Amino acid sequence: MAGELIKVLLVEDNPGDVFLLQELLKEINTVKVELYPVEQLSAALKLLAQDNFDLMLLDLSLPDSQGIDTFVKATSQAKATPIIVLTGLDDETLALRAMQEGAQDYLVKGKVTGDLLVRSMRYAIERQRIEHALRQSEERFRVALKNSPIFVFNQDRELRYTWVYNSISGWTTQDMLGKHDSELLPDEDAQNLTTIKNSVLTTGIGTRAEVALTTPQGVRYYDLTVEPLQNESQDIVGITCASIDISENKQAEAKIREQAALLDITTDAICVRDLENKILFWNKGAENLYGWQASEAWGKNVSELLFDESCPEFEAAWLNVISKGKWQGELTKRTKTGKEVLVASRWSLVRDSHAKPQSILTVDTDITEKQHLEAQLFRAQRMESIGTLASGIAHDLNNILTPILAGAQLLPLKFPDADERTQHLLEILEINAKRGADLVKQVLSFARGVEGHRINLQPRHLIVEVSKILKETIPKSIEVRLDLSPELWVVSGDSTQLHQVLMNLCVNARDAMPDGGTLTITAENLLIDENYARMNLDAKVGPYIVISVCDTGIGIPEEILDRIFEPFFTTKAVGQGTGLGLSTVLGILKSHGGFVSVESQVANGTCFRVYLPAVGEQETFYQEEVTLQVGHGELILIVDDEPSIQEITRTSLETHDYKTLIASDGIEAIAQYAKNADKISVVLMDIMLPSLDGVTAIRTLQKINPKVKVIATSGLMPKDKLAEIMKMGVNKFLSKPYTVNELLLSLQEIISEVG
Repeated sequence: MAGELIKVLLVEDNPGDVFLLQELLKEINTVKVELYPVEQLSAALKLLAQDNFDLMLLDLSLPDSQGIDTFVKATSQAKATPIIVLTGLDDETLALRAMQEGAQDYLVKGKVTGDLLVRSMRYAIERQRIEHALRQSEERFRVALKNSPIFVFNQDRELRYTWVYNSISGWTTQDMLGKHDSELLPDEDAQNLTTIKNSVLTTGIGTRAEVALTTPQGVRYYDLTVEPLQNESQDIVGITCASIDISENKQAEAKIREQAALLDITTDAICVRDLENKILFWNKGAENLYGWQASEAWGKNVSELLFDESCPEFEAAWLNVISKGKWQGELTKRTKTGKEVLVASRWSLVRDSHAKPQSILTVDTDITEKQHLEAQLFRAQRMESIGTLASGIAHDLNNILTPILAGAQLLPLKFPDADERTQHLLEILEINAKRGADLVKQVLSFARGVEGHRINLQPRHLIVEVSKILKETIPKSIEVRLDLSPELWVVSGDSTQLHQVLMNLCVNARDAMPDGGTLTITAENLLIDENYARMNLDAKVGPYIVISVCDTGIGIPEEILDRIFEPFFTTKAVGQGTGLGLSTVLGILKSHGGFVSVESQVANGTCFRVYLPAVGEQETFYQEEVTLQVGHGELILIVDDEPSIQEITRTSLETHDYKTLIASDGIEAIAQYAKNADKISVVLMDIMLPSLDGVTAIRTLQKINPKVKVIATSGLMPKDKLAEIMKMGVNKFLSKPYTVNELLLSLQEIISEVG
């Protein structure tokens, strides 16, 4: 570059050579050279100590120093100054030695031109600068590695360590150099590393892997990157590796997994979502409650997943938790199958280290069954309150009706000659007074549970008597069927009152079938266990007689099903019913220590079940004992749309060493069976299901596997429909609610048949 100034220290004792070099430099216009000639090495070293030079031209044969020692002494004093060796024609071997010791270049006296001299000087200066920059970069690299978790090393083709930077694994660099992994690590660890590295040597393709190594510091985890190391000819001569110690991250991940496992143990549904309501975390409890797997829920908007299109309660809760940091209350949410569940929901706003809102934590507890039991309790309390009120009213009505009835009966005697019209009016007065008195008796029967005359009686005789009356009085379009267990237990009760219970239920069944149908009365023994008692608030553990009165009539709408036992509530036209029939049934049964349940579907009929405690010697109530065999890990598919029945059945089976899968409708049952057909031993199928009914689901399962074993269940099953189901190849039928013993015995029979 024109105008460039180069300070050169010339160490030469031959004046002719000095003059020649000066003349050559004068001819060059591209650079300006300041030449400082000295004849001895000692003088040169003195100048180097006093000043800086861009370059040194050094003759190795000087009055005070000879040969390679001249260069060694010079370079020790001038480490930052590039040196070009000047040599004679016969000393090129010496010059080459100097190059090996670090000289930047050499020039042969007598062959030097101006251009050659300038190029050599520039080359020497630039090379020195590059080497200096490289040394600085290398030093910075060393410092950076020293303060980082990165461990860098090279290995040759035999996988011996040839270069090590920043050994952080508990060994020193000297411990590792020249050794194989097998000399440092346990066999398994060494073999794993050798496999990874040999693959890179063979293919020439770099790789990245996570490895666990047992070091002097214990087991450490590394993120390892391996690349091929090539020479100038592009031959692979070894590998170069970089690894980062990720042990702390692994420990943190393990802790997170442990915490996540604890969250999965709880039965509560736990969900974490961002401030835009997109799901970030979804535990096992949430999967079980809502039916969505975690992989399906992640990233979805929780309002779209669990709520209807518009849910003001959700929006209000969200605003509350954002403004106040927390919210709790009850919410109705939707499962994957579209079923509604009631949950007690607690929301908390999660903040980051800078107190900035980050996400929302939600913990939901399923209280659907609790609400059902509370509804039963509230209904019982309401009925008790109504009963107390009715009792008071009945007492006053009795006081009013008594003189009216007495007067109606005395007046004809007082006026025997009264005209026909007057006598007819007195007759009407007496009849209606008696009807009023009968009505009061019904109210008292409901309110107090009138005791009556109790004896030990066989329900079979009572049912047969009622059926004879029905066959003579109800329309011929209604068929009456009886299905009575041959060995019914005995109950303690008033035959007149129990007769009234059955007649009330049968009359209601008749009225529900104006176009004809089938009225079925069944009676059987039932041992109620704790499992069964959990399903019904009024039930107690012990032996019962169950009398079912089922019709194929119009059914009862779901919205009024809870009110049908209230006194004076009726769906019949004015003048066709008092609304006291079912309330009287309830009062009589309560006074006998029993209870009643009802199941109905609009257009598919209604079934009332009367439960009466059995009496007598305890051992006579139990059927011949059968040893209940616990399961051996057999998988049972439970198909039912009631979460409470799902949970109770699951708990009962798993307590007796069975495994379970849950499906909430026929479609889900088919999907579960198709996925696990080779594992499922028995399918427990409810017949009344949403989306796809149980009968259709069973037929589909039989197409998948003609040998599928099925136990059908239902709370409302006419005899003809039951016969149709059994013809399909169903192995067993259980009427809801069923006991644990009944379920286990059925499974035992079917599984033993399979075996």
